Amino acid sequence: MRKLKLIWDFHGPDASKIAEHHEIHLKEYIQLEKLNITITGIENLSNIHTIAFLVIDENKMKPIRDVLKPHRGQVYTENA
Repeated sequence: MRKLKLIWDFHGPDASKIAEHHEIHLKEYIQLEKLNITITGIENLSNIHTIAFLVIDENKMKPIRDVLKPHRGQVYTENA
């Protein structure tokens, strides 16, 4: 089963703090909906660009995408 990484981009001097806060809300949603999602996180791409993300099975992506409205997505690999 292919996995997808749903991504939310945050820009600006507070991008890292905003992404950290967004990840808290992603984890709350996962818990509230009792989803089997174990991979979430943040990545600092630069000092003014940070992403928050979660990883989901491709076949379960559409309803979660429609509710959470990520900015973009990509195929997830363990090394990425």
